[in-house]
Parts: sequence; structure tokens; C-alpha cells
Amino acid sequence: MFRIHHIVAAFALLLSGCAARGDLLGVPSIDAPGQRTITIDTGTRWVNVTSGETVRFIVGARSFTWNFQTGVTIDKFDLTRIAPAGLLTQAITVYVAPNPLYISNS
Repeated sequence: MFRIHHIVAAFALLLSGCAARGDLLGVPSIDAPGQRTITIDTGTRWVNVTSGETVRFIVGARSFTWNFQTGVTIDKFDLTRIAPAGLLTQAITVYVAPNPLYISNS
């Protein structure tokens, strides 16, 4: 029984570390151009994406592309968590819709 508690604690620590690094939010996409492009300006307060989607974000003269391979419990987060440091000057909420490929109709 004592050993099970250690395993559970280690697993919880691993999950919290992944969430802190952004692993559950997806990955940068270096080679792919993105399925669509979203331009961010000073009036942007939120963006809508779908889990599994690759999006290119344009901010002024700079851009970055992200593949939203999100964890199933992630439905929103701040874009500054995944944007290159110093790129965004305001908080922007990313709303993540579930991937329709994985939604059961039964």
C-alpha cells in the first residue's frame, strides 16, 4: 500500500510538470504553415481554435505557429503561455473546442 502512494504522488508530480511546461497545450509547429492564420492586434481579446488544429499567429511583423494538441481537460488558457517571450503585450484567451474526430455521437 505504501508503494502505491509513492507511485500516485510521482504521477501527480509528472502531470503538474507537464502542465507547467505547456506540454498539454500542444507544440510549436516549425515546418507546417498552419491550417489557418489569425492576426493579433491591440483589440484582440480572445481566439477560438480546435484541438488538433495548427494555427499561424501574426503579431505585427512577427509570427509563430502552434499545433493545438491539447489535453482533454484544457478548454481555455492564456496565449502568452505559448507565444514567444515578449511578443504579446496583452492577455488573450485561447478557447479550445474539442476535436470533432473524437466526439462520440452515441
